[in-house]
Amino acid sequence: MGNRFYNILFHTHTVSGIVISVALYVIFFTGSFSFFRDEIANWQRGHQTSQQDAIVGSMDEYLSDISKNHNLHGRDVEISHYFNEQRVNISLGASMDSLAPEEDKTRTFFYLDTKEKTTGTYADSYHLGEFLYRLHFLDQIPYPYGRYLSGFVAFFFLFAIITGILVHWDKIVSNFYTFRPWAKLKTIWTDAHTALGVIGFPFQFVYAVTGAFFLLKGILVAPLVLGLYDGDQNKLYEDLEYNHPIYAYQYEKLDKTIAIDPLITETKKDWPDFRVTEAHIFNYGDTNMHVAISGYLGYSSKLNGLGHRIYKMADGSIVEEKVPMTNNSYLDGVKNMMFRLHFGDYAGYGLRVISFILGLISCFVILSGIMIWLVARDKKNIPDKRRKFNYQVANWYMAICLSLLPVTALEFIIVKFAPEVNMGFLYQTYFPIWLVTTIFFILKKDIAFTNKWTLISGGILGLMIPIANGIASGNWMWVAYANGQQQIFLVDLLWVILGMVSLWVAFFKLSSSRNEFAPTKS
Repeated sequence: MGNRFYNILFHTHTVSGIVISVALYVIFFTGSFSFFRDEIANWQRGHQTSQQDAIVGSMDEYLSDISKNHNLHGRDVEISHYFNEQRVNISLGASMDSLAPEEDKTRTFFYLDTKEKTTGTYADSYHLGEFLYRLHFLDQIPYPYGRYLSGFVAFFFLFAIITGILVHWDKIVSNFYTFRPWAKLKTIWTDAHTALGVIGFPFQFVYAVTGAFFLLKGILVAPLVLGLYDGDQNKLYEDLEYNHPIYAYQYEKLDKTIAIDPLITETKKDWPDFRVTEAHIFNYGDTNMHVAISGYLGYSSKLNGLGHRIYKMADGSIVEEKVPMTNNSYLDGVKNMMFRLHFGDYAGYGLRVISFILGLISCFVILSGIMIWLVARDKKNIPDKRRKFNYQVANWYMAICLSLLPVTALEFIIVKFAPEVNMGFLYQTYFPIWLVTTIFFILKKDIAFTNKWTLISGGILGLMIPIANGIASGNWMWVAYANGQQQIFLVDLLWVILGMVSLWVAFFKLSSSRNEFAPTKS
């Protein structure tokens, strides 16, 4: 590789990495916890659900529960379940009946708790798992700016990891084998950035590609909509199979008992190991009522086993179907694989734990990159004013990033004792605490201090989380394990391990190396 090309790659890697580092750290840190979004939700609420993303229980019973407070006649009704929670999503379309009251002519969305039979809006049902999941693609920033920002971060992250591999290509093998995790702190920083970056390259590449795809697809398809579809976005969505078919409302009452469960039973009998994730009812109670049953085959049967079947309710006939065993298209494979690769949910807890670890390793790679950038610019031939500025930039970056650990751990404790947790509560506690913590460490102007005390405070708070859960709910780790509440047990166990590792690093790796890698303070 020529010197000119090497310098271009090196500076591209450095600039792209340092510009996106803070946002990228937030994305990877919260994204690591997002692998356990559902477990965190059930841990917070003290629930235990099955491990398959499928609707459990009676669909007819849920329709009966919904009809107690909502008139369903003439509406499209969708019951869906995409997360391992005790709640199902309920979406009611506007009534097509011209004689329906005005309140029935508006769309409605809410959650139904399948056991407690309570309902709640999205904001009221917001939980810590959802908060961290949304934060990992910056969705708290008003739509669509936060998503586009995180999408561009993922896009430029591609540049950073590809140029990083090319820069280190000639010495990847030798540098990899010189990784010395038990050496002094300065050596750990420099070795780890290369070695752990190479280890995490496949993981990081997959998440850069899929993240950019999900978050920038609105921008990417805009020229396609204008060029091939004459601005008709709905036509594009139909070709991508995102839209449901349309069945005309006949204004005649269906003279037949409405029962959805037998249709689901028949579908599951024809397609063994089929998990229903959505039931969409068109024109409820009308003679032209149809029922679409959608889902997938278990991943042990087929990874891309998406399928659906649409019944005409009047005579029970099948008007359309996509057999999951045979009828999956290239489009289905691409869409489904993007989701499966990003969520890492196709191989059980093992893959998600590995993904969690690799996500935290990626955070370490980002931090080491910031420190390497700082040390490279903390030389005597650089003017003192510029050195101080560089230190302040790194100080800000490290304060924002490292404070996420204790703040997140503290929020886990807070939600267990709060009388009510919703979107407003999480916004009003998490972000102010994060801001105050960040400002404290920024004003301290000591990166070594920030590094050590965020680990100590995060480690102590992390170890307190299972204790807080036991006091607040009685679900002590041994009780949860004995009762088969594996989701609750797993969250507590993750924090115990994370807390112990944080304290080990703080007391045994940082205490004796406080000034080894701390450039001149401003």
